[in-house]
Amino acid sequence: MILVTAAGGTTGLAVTGALTARGVPVRALVGSDRARAALEAHGAQVVRGDLEGDLGAALDGVESVYAIWPNFDEGEVAGAPRLFRAARAAGVRRVVYHSVLRPGLRVMPHHAGKAAAEEQLDAVGVAWRVLQPCAYADNLDAAVREAVETGQLRSAWGLSRPQSFVDVRDVAECAAVLLTEEGLDSGTFEVAGPEPLTAADLAERVTAVSGRDVVAVDAPASPDRGTYAGRCLATMFDWYRDHGFAGSPRVATALLGRPPRSYTDHLADVLGTVGGAAEGVPPASS
Repeated sequence: MILVTAAGGTTGLAVTGALTARGVPVRALVGSDRARAALEAHGAQVVRGDLEGDLGAALDGVESVYAIWPNFDEGEVAGAPRLFRAARAAGVRRVVYHSVLRPGLRVMPHHAGKAAAEEQLDAVGVAWRVLQPCAYADNLDAAVREAVETGQLRSAWGLSRPQSFVDVRDVAECAAVLLTEEGLDSGTFEVAGPEPLTAADLAERVTAVSGRDVVAVDAPASPDRGTYAGRCLATMFDWYRDHGFAGSPRVATALLGRPPRSYTDHLADVLGTVGGAAEGVPPASS
């Protein structure tokens, strides 16, 4: 039995699906019933629980834990190591921690929180592995659909710096490998998409896949820096604007046994392309 925490989010749903597709029994820990139906459709055993509370029942009979902490949650710094210790106390064999590409970029509070949690893994006394994904291609899906309608792909990180967007399905497959295969303990595994792309590059690909003319436009975000989540978002967009967020696909390729999905492949799924044009979307004017 594998326990997936924060299982109702984008990552948790994808990891749960990747594991159950392999025939692995999964217990999905959720804070609400919002994603219960989707998780049960995957075949997971869904349990309600608080990551800040007593996890004894959730961990009972569990061999491995995929430890996801909710995005931009200040409680991760203390909470994730507490989860690791609870897993050890429950006799869990292995913890796989869902971190982030380059957690050492501590100017971003959520990266600093991931780095602090990673530092605790050696001290816990349980076998561990760490997955460090880049930004998800899926995070742009709503903006892409809007861009097909408006002709503008709005970028909160500027136009000139690239990112190596990775499909969450590939992240989930890599997580499944770390949770089920031997010989990977004490390893840290970066998972990035196959090519670094600027917002302008993304707009070109949306144009090619949708058949609509789309251009990237600079659309700075203004998160509330007075909240923890707002500071995470603001410093993240600042960093991406100045430096981008690119990584190498080599590790993901090794874990997957194939190259990660390209952004064009991801778009084809998002836009439901048939014959090179998005369904329900008229072709670009000539």
